[in-house]
Amino acid sequence: MSAKQFLNVRSDLVSEQNSHTAAYLEQGDGTPLLMLHGFLGDATNWRPLMEQLGNRVRCIGLDLLGFGDSAKPPIRYDIAQEVAFVHQVLAALDIESCYILGHSFGGWVGAAYALAYPEAVKGLLLAAPAGIRDDSFCGRYDHLRPLLWQTPAIAWALKVAKPIASLIGQRPAVEQIAWFRRELMAQPAACSFLLDRLRPEDAIDTVEKEIHRLSVPTLVITGDRDETIPLWHSQTYANEIPHAQLAIIPNADHALPQKYAAELAHLILPFLAPRA
Repeated sequence: MSAKQFLNVRSDLVSEQNSHTAAYLEQGDGTPLLMLHGFLGDATNWRPLMEQLGNRVRCIGLDLLGFGDSAKPPIRYDIAQEVAFVHQVLAALDIESCYILGHSFGGWVGAAYALAYPEAVKGLLLAAPAGIRDDSFCGRYDHLRPLLWQTPAIAWALKVAKPIASLIGQRPAVEQIAWFRRELMAQPAACSFLLDRLRPEDAIDTVEKEIHRLSVPTLVITGDRDETIPLWHSQTYANEIPHAQLAIIPNADHALPQKYAAELAHLILPFLAPRA
């Protein structure tokens, strides 16, 4: 598969800069399908699904603003920033309308984009979408905040902890924490959301109160073993969006693009076919 491509997109909402770099993967021809990754992900998460779809669909996997190889401006990230970025990317690619496939965080962005630009979205495919207010999430990640401290002491402590952890059989856990810190430090949008979404009142841009306005064809997909985004979140999307369909993949966890690409392709192709 080809490497990521880059383009400069005009900046209006996101910062004072005139333009930002957008990184993306593209494969196939025909109906455009914009793919939006989940939290701590990037466009490469979609490679297994792109391989399953082959050349039947024009797949465009985008690194969202603040993730992957796209621009990482020093701003307070929110969904409106991501929607503005997606809008400018599609304009730069000269795509007037497309289907949007969003996983987790990307599903939240995709739904918000369809609310802002309904005429530009032919259909929504939401895979275990985030974006539904759930106060049980607040405080869940408070223990991760020290990993975001901008100090070499944290990296030093993790390095020192590895040999000790090996002696007590906990080295994999320490390595997982070290990996998570590296990922967070490399993805400022993820850091911003973790730091700025710690209280129920911070959930100001969730979409559960607005999605009833959507009129685009929608398919919501989730796994019955997803422990990251509860099933009722996907059910809320399916119940609130008029005529939306809900598909549940048996024995599937949250990593739908990476581990269940064949199952996703089996659901996506019939959804696209009558509308292409």
